[in-house]
Amino acid sequence: MSRPLEGRSAIVTGAGRGLGRAEALELARLGAAVVVNDHGRPGRDGTGAASAGPAEQVAAEIRGAGGRAIAHTADVADFQQARDLVESAIGEFGRLDILVNNAGILRDRMVFSMTEDEWDSVIRVHLKGHFNTTRFAAAHWRERSKASGGEKVYGRIVNTSSEAFLAGSAGQPNYAAAKGGIVGLTTSTALALAKYGVTANAICPRARTRMTEDVFAGLRAPAEGLDPLAPEHVAPLVGYLAGPAAARVNGQLLVVHGGMVAIVERPRVRATFDSKQETFTYDELDALLSPHYADRPPGETFAAAEVLGLRRG
Repeated sequence: MSRPLEGRSAIVTGAGRGLGRAEALELARLGAAVVVNDHGRPGRDGTGAASAGPAEQVAAEIRGAGGRAIAHTADVADFQQARDLVESAIGEFGRLDILVNNAGILRDRMVFSMTEDEWDSVIRVHLKGHFNTTRFAAAHWRERSKASGGEKVYGRIVNTSSEAFLAGSAGQPNYAAAKGGIVGLTTSTALALAKYGVTANAICPRARTRMTEDVFAGLRAPAEGLDPLAPEHVAPLVGYLAGPAAARVNGQLLVVHGGMVAIVERPRVRATFDSKQETFTYDELDALLSPHYADRPPGETFAAAEVLGLRRG
């Protein structure tokens, strides 16, 4: 069995259940020592008492299979706890090589009904949580590079975005905004850390977990065989992006589910219009732009029209 991550160490956040668990197990299978991070709150909305149980269980599962793993219950949305998480990985395994950001919560509501707390809490866990761990991992890799006289180091970041950002999600303005922000964070990080040998990429996974139980409520898992929506379909891509073979993959966004991977292009200019006078008038813009959208059904969004081809199954 190929073990391309032998001798590497990794952090996987939100790894007590679902996608994070599958990703932690995959990284361990590929040879990495893993810090299994999960705050352990039972509610998918982030409520309930924190518990070490989910992280400990996955870490024990990795150790039972012959791997190396420790559990850590940091709330990654807390700046100092995220620092402690990264320092724990370095202290336990000597260095950090891979960071997989997966932790998140849901507090769904239509935009006209959403409360300030529902907005803030989701942005905090998803977007700030991704930033916090990235900030301290990036500092670690930069310091390692400086200590070696400017040599490149091994560093991999895999962030978790969502098709809710790509194609819209009417009842998830907070979640969609956070996931869009994660893509921006990823591309910025990729540019900043490339000179140190570090890559940063984002995935949009589709999987059946407690976070998506409502989305896939009408799609039952098959009685036999692997569920097309199983997190195990997503984990191999994370393993690849964390590995040495993906050294040239940087600042990319990939959609993954059920045996399918799609590379998403960066936005491109679709059409350009020039004013025939000093500046545009309302009537001129109406004459130029309105015909461009005339064939779109009322209510159809740009994102939905462009991403529809990726939404297979």
